[in-house]
Order: sequence, then structure tokens, then C-alpha cells
Amino acid sequence: MAGVLKVTQDGSTLIVEINGGPQQEFGEIVARALETLIADVDQNPDVRAVIFTSAHPTRFISHADVKWLQEGGVRLKERLAAGASAPPPDPDTFGLDRLHGLFLKMNSASAVFIAALQGSALGLGAEFSWACDVRVMADADAFIGQPEVLLAIMPGGGGTQRLTRLIGPHRSLMAILDGKPFTPQEALAVGAVDAVAPRDQVMAKALALAAHFATRHKASIGAIKRAVYLGGSLPLPDALQMEAREFMGLDMAPEGQRRMLAYEVDTSTLGDLPLYVGDIYARSIESGST
Repeated sequence: MAGVLKVTQDGSTLIVEINGGPQQEFGEIVARALETLIADVDQNPDVRAVIFTSAHPTRFISHADVKWLQEGGVRLKERLAAGASAPPPDPDTFGLDRLHGLFLKMNSASAVFIAALQGSALGLGAEFSWACDVRVMADADAFIGQPEVLLAIMPGGGGTQRLTRLIGPHRSLMAILDGKPFTPQEALAVGAVDAVAPRDQVMAKALALAAHFATRHKASIGAIKRAVYLGGSLPLPDALQMEAREFMGLDMAPEGQRRMLAYEVDTSTLGDLPLYVGDIYARSIESGST
């Protein structure tokens, strides 16, 4: 990851500065570095939030490395033309399946991922942002969107699916068909980003959100994300079964049992359910625990 990802730790939050070269592109080297990072984050009990930022002064991630995409298409075309005799792809190839797996790992990992968009993001840069859990964008001369149709292709890193889940099918369709990006205020209005701040305050806002979500129990973060991201597209009976499996895993776990028993004791002591007494609920939201 050296030279591609600059990682610093602030409590239980990792701050990850992405260096995509002079033009800040998302290419294979960035993808491989992120794959390693995300696997490490999911296994590290001391990390509960990750903020992604950029080494470029005005761009979060410009878009994909177009050469990476173009050459991938050529290699696939050659293999298809060879028919049954085509050799299998190199097992270390970083193609679309592996890219989708990387983003799905983010969606199921037990940490909250925050994109601190101090500048613009197009194409795969936007798709990487959509794959994060929270997006904070600079209220500046910046934009975010999917321009692929202008290159006679379409989003391939999940844009048609994740943007649709964020802002709804019709808004997503119109944005992707047109190729025109959202301004920060447009993105906020439709739900494509979660907060907008002056450029010099984006990191402060992202750090505050990270600190807040980092108070949540790590195993709960992962279970909730899997139920929402992966269960949300299943038929309702299947999604409810998935939710039940995740719930029972937490319900049987030592920390869940400890907190529920403590809640029962507090109920007896207070004479009422704690979340209905005074400012206990508000304080619990701030602390991450009743």
C-alpha cells in the first residue's frame, strides 16, 4: 500500500489518503491496495470507522483508469473469440468480479466507511463513494456522477445499482442516461451524499461522524450493514430470515447478553424502562450504549 494509501489512526478511526497519481485515477494499483486495507480493517477490533480522503487538492477520485478498463475489454474480447480453446484468465486478474467483491466486502465489513469528498468524483470515483456508508462533500466547485454514457459505455463498478438504492430508480436512470453530474447541493437534496460542508471543514465533519459511529459495537455494525445492504434486495421472506440470523448471532453473544441484563437491572432500579427516563435515551445515542 506504500505510496498509494497513506494511513493514520485517530482513536478507533483510520484516515486513509488515496494517491491515484497525478490525475487521481482509480486503477488496479489502488484497487489492490484497498482490497488489502479493507480485509485488515474487518479483522481489527480496534478499528470501527474509516475515512477515505484524497491526495489531490481538488479531486476525490477523478474516475477509473480508462486504460485499465479498455485493456480489460480487449482481453475479454480475445478470449471470447478463441471460443472453447480460450485459456482461463490469470487467477490474479483484477477484473469486475473482483472489484464488485471489494465493494461488497465494504458493505459487509464491521466498520463504517466515510468518503470525505473534498473535491469531485466521477465514474468509478463516484461508485467507490456510493459503496461507502456515509458521504461528506465539499460545498465548492465540485461534482459527483456517472459520465460513462458519454464514452459509449455504462457504469460497471456498481453505479447503476448503488446509486439507484440511494436516490431511487427514476432519478438514478435520468442521471446515468444524461451523464451530467450532481453539484454538492443537488447531491445532498436527492440523498446521493449525506452532508455538505465548506472544503476546509469536510474532514472535521467526517471525523465527527466517524467518532460518533465508532461508539457502536463493532459486531453490531457488521450485522446491521449486511442486513440492510444484502438483505434489502432479497424477497421479504428471505430478507427476514437473514435479519433473524444476524439478530440471533448478536442476541447470543456475550456483549449483547451483558447489555440486556444490565438494562433489566436498570429498569428495576429506576422503576421504568431506562430509554423512557429523563435524558437517558439522548445520552445513550451519544455514547453508543445504554
